[in-house]
Amino acid sequence: MVQKQPVNRYHVPNLTRALRVIELLAQHPGGLTSTQITTQLKIPRNSVFRITTTLFEHGYLIRDEETKIFQLSQKFLTLGFAALSEETLIEKSLQVMRKLRDRFKETVPLGILQGSGGLVVEEVQGLHSFRFVLEPGRRFHLHTAAPGKAMLAFLPRKEREAIISQLQFQKFNNKTITDRQILERELRRIRQRGYAIDHAEEIEGMHCVGAPIFNRFGLPVAAIWITGPSQRMPAKDFPIMGEAVRKATMRISQSLGYFPKEKFAVKSTKHNDSDDNWQEDAVFDEELG
Repeated sequence: MVQKQPVNRYHVPNLTRALRVIELLAQHPGGLTSTQITTQLKIPRNSVFRITTTLFEHGYLIRDEETKIFQLSQKFLTLGFAALSEETLIEKSLQVMRKLRDRFKETVPLGILQGSGGLVVEEVQGLHSFRFVLEPGRRFHLHTAAPGKAMLAFLPRKEREAIISQLQFQKFNNKTITDRQILERELRRIRQRGYAIDHAEEIEGMHCVGAPIFNRFGLPVAAIWITGPSQRMPAKDFPIMGEAVRKATMRISQSLGYFPKEKFAVKSTKHNDSDDNWQEDAVFDEELG
């Protein structure tokens, strides 16, 4: 007689269905109706009703009363940080983010990967009266946003390819990357220089420069970036800002237990990199103010 696997004794079908609902909604930031959930997951409509109702009552879902669309609430964001070993990520990042903000006077957000997209989890607002505000909970596209490309570039190859295969490559303007091969070439450039650029690829007049934050295993768990209007962040300043962001994220990464075996070899004709040393606090503090 063939014995059943022990795990089957403890399998909870309704919990499995609930987890599938959550994972599906995570892939659809705009939300889905119960009918759409039922169709895509091919599970009974009454099960979807009970699951979504329970999650809604406990604050894990929000529901539009007019469209009947369900979306994940920010409560999952809180749980996510509690579950990760990076629960101190924001705490360790804020001081560094403020130094970047003080130097460049522009908004400095912190974001993470979430499925095939990105999510803003914190920001330090710029000092100008006109500034971009990216509140926690706002999502961003990986093929256009500097933090998205920065994190994608340093993911393990299989994981990176899996995420890229899910991207829709929505076109926003003539600067948007709409081809996988072009994106992969850009990711190679990002790995070489250590930072990513959003040259108004989604929003006209909005420039961003960002770099990844690594955990102790060398995996990109987040990114910070500088964002501001193109008039105050011209392309000629990208190398200087990129170096500053890169050194800032390395400082945060080291506080999380990451120490690179080698420094990035960044080549630029715009400025001198001869004094590049991420592990010297004096250099870091001097450059960030």
